[in-house]
Amino acid sequence: METGIDMSPLMDCVFILLIFFIVTTTFVEETGVEVDKPQAASASQLEKTSILIALTAKGEVVYGGREIGVSGVRPLVKRMLQKEVIPVIVQADQAASSGLLVRIIDEAKLAGAVKVSVATKAKQG
Repeated sequence: METGIDMSPLMDCVFILLIFFIVTTTFVEETGVEVDKPQAASASQLEKTSILIALTAKGEVVYGGREIGVSGVRPLVKRMLQKEVIPVIVQADQAASSGLLVRIIDEAKLAGAVKVSVATKAKQG
């Protein structure tokens, strides 16, 4: 008579763990464009769940890899804030117009954003 190990309970545990890790993982959405962020001595880490809006050197406003324009910021932020209150982070290129950056921040605040930040990279040295 041959004895063996029943593998079905082990497989059940593995699948349950796999489902648990898939459900509890948070995915960070990127803006979809490369932005040269300015340096700042006061740079700090922000929350993982946030609305990332990019402002390129050419003046394009990008969210999720597509251009939305300044007029698209308010409806986007308003729609995202319906689910939960999360911060808005503007990733502005250092060559971008400061006037355009102010308009984006203003649109986000008018949409109801409580916290609007500008992404920077930590100053080296």
